[in-house]
Amino acid sequence: MRRYAGGVTLPGSIPVRYTEEEAEFVSVRPVVRQKFRVEQLVDMVLSVTGKDPARVAQILRSGTLVYNFYRYWWERFEPAAEDLDAILRKFPDPDPSRLFRPEACTAVEMESGGERPRALGEIRREEAERRGLFTSRSIWDGLMEAARAQPPVYQTYSYARRADLYVLLLSADTAAGLARSAARLAPRGMRAQLRSLEQAARLVCVCPR
Repeated sequence: MRRYAGGVTLPGSIPVRYTEEEAEFVSVRPVVRQKFRVEQLVDMVLSVTGKDPARVAQILRSGTLVYNFYRYWWERFEPAAEDLDAILRKFPDPDPSRLFRPEACTAVEMESGGERPRALGEIRREEAERRGLFTSRSIWDGLMEAARAQPPVYQTYSYARRADLYVLLLSADTAAGLARSAARLAPRGMRAQLRSLEQAARLVCVCPR
């Protein structure tokens, strides 16, 4: 394992191999070789770990990562703490002072309630803004109206989505009302997906930074 002691600059690029992950089987898929900048590799690691220096360093030392259905390998290395901190400072931090802005929202994730919310699907703005032939409103308008009436609360910054996440808790009545609006206003191809609104207890609003 390479060690980059304090004062020694990390390499500008790192050879990385990757292939599709095949659970419970020996992969026969081709292995791709590519050079990643250190920042690119750390960016990918952050999507899994969040901005936790200890966990980031642990994965860099391990030399492997599964991300987006691919397994990546590189020659294991251990950066000095000050070098890793310098890289991490280039990435955003969660910022609870950032207020929710409906115009910045590009997607809404539907989730169930309980201590461990379950994903029920995602609504993308570009799809949900489409209006029917005889309607002046879209289901996206309805979602953003609910967010204006009860502004979502800041949750965290998602490195995987490169976005701030805000949570809007839904009452049973609000969820049912949104589901009825979806049945009336949403494009026909989205209606089956949006039936999950009736079971949603919270919406996670995604606002890229």
